[in-house]
Amino acid sequence: MTQKGGQTPMPIPEPFLIDVPEPILIDLKARLKRARWPDQAPDTEDWSLGSNLSYMRRLIGYWADGYDWRERERLLNRFAQFTTDIAGQRVHFLHEKGRGPSPCPLLLSHGWPGSVVEFQQLIPRLTDPVAYGGDPADNFTVIAPSLPGYGFSFQPGQQRSGITEIADLFADLMHMLGYSRFASHGHDWGAAITTRLGYAHRDKLLGIHLNLLPMPREPVEAVTEEETAFNAQLAGWLREETGYSAIMATRPQTLAYGLTDSPVGLAAWIVEKFQRWSDCEGDLEGHISRDTLLDNIMLYWATGAINSSFWPYHARHHGAPLLPPGAKVTVPLGYAEFPKEILKPPRSVAEHSYADIRRWTVMKRGGHFAAMEDPDALAEEIRAFFRPLRTA
Repeated sequence: MTQKGGQTPMPIPEPFLIDVPEPILIDLKARLKRARWPDQAPDTEDWSLGSNLSYMRRLIGYWADGYDWRERERLLNRFAQFTTDIAGQRVHFLHEKGRGPSPCPLLLSHGWPGSVVEFQQLIPRLTDPVAYGGDPADNFTVIAPSLPGYGFSFQPGQQRSGITEIADLFADLMHMLGYSRFASHGHDWGAAITTRLGYAHRDKLLGIHLNLLPMPREPVEAVTEEETAFNAQLAGWLREETGYSAIMATRPQTLAYGLTDSPVGLAAWIVEKFQRWSDCEGDLEGHISRDTLLDNIMLYWATGAINSSFWPYHARHHGAPLLPPGAKVTVPLGYAEFPKEILKPPRSVAEHSYADIRRWTVMKRGGHFAAMEDPDALAEEIRAFFRPLRTA
C-alpha cells in the first residue's frame, strides 16, 4: 500500500494468530507453583490495603491448575488479527468487518491495565447488531489495536510512546487500512487517545465516544453542587487511589523488575484495579469471570510488556497536557457515564474541553471496564450516538 503523492510506501499488514510458545507456559506454571506469599495485616480481610491474600491464593491456584490458556487462545483467535510496523512501532490489531450495509469504521482504544481482551464481548455486538436484536444499519467494521507497548504491540527495546504519539500512530493505521473518515471510541488511556484524535485529526473523525472523560486532575472552580461534589470525589481519588500511577510515572523501571519476574506480583497489581474500579459490589468473579481476568493478565505476562505499558503515565507526568491550554475538541462527542466510574465530571466541567457534546447518558450500572461489565448497554450507546453521524 502506498501513500498518496508518491510518499514512502506503507507496509502491508500481516495476518497474525496468538500462539504463545510452550516453554513460556511451562515456565509460568513452575513460577506459580513456587510462589512466595506475603502475610496480610490482621483484621484487614478486605481489599482496602490492596489485593486480598485469600483471593489471590485462590486465583493463582486456578491459574496454575485449572486455567486452560490454549482454549482461551483459541477463543481470542476467532477475531481477525494483524500486525504491522508504523514509524518503527510494532502494532497488533483486531480488524473485524461489519455484517450489514455500509459498515462504519470504528476505532476502539483500550487502556491500562486492560487490553484488547476487554472488547471480546463488545466487538460482535458492533459488527453484527442483528445477532443481538439490533438494526443491521448500525453495523461497524471494528479496528481494535493493542496500544503500542502493550501485549503483541511490543518488542523488547521498542521505543516508547505517549498519548500524543499513539493518537498520531492510530490515525496513520486507519489511513493505512483505507479509512479516510472514521468513528472512535475509547476508555481509560483510550479515552485520552480518542480525545487527542478528535483534536489533532478532527478532519478524519465523524465523532468520538467515551466512557471516561480525561479531565485535568485538579479541583475545578466550583459554582454548582455537581462541581462541588466532583471536587470531593477528585480529592478522595487523589488521596487513596493514585499510588499506582505515581510510581509508574516516576520509577517505572524499578517496578518492572518485580512484575516481569513474578506472575503472582503481576496478577496482584492488575487484579486489584478490576476489583476497585468495577461495579462488582465486592464479588469480582461474579461480575467478570476469572478466565477473562487471567486472559488479560496473560497478554502482559506472555509478552513481557508490563514495563512498556507504564509509559503513558511517565509521558503524562513529564510532558505536555493532552490539549493545549484553552483548546477544545470540536468534533461531536458522546459520553456514557457509568455509576462506578473512577471519576465523573459534571457536564459543565466537560464543556471546558469539548465544544460539541451531542449525547450524555447516565447509565444504570457498570464501572470503569464497561465493555466487559455491560457490553450490551455500551454497544447500544455507541450505536445510538453514531447513528445520525454516519451520513454527516
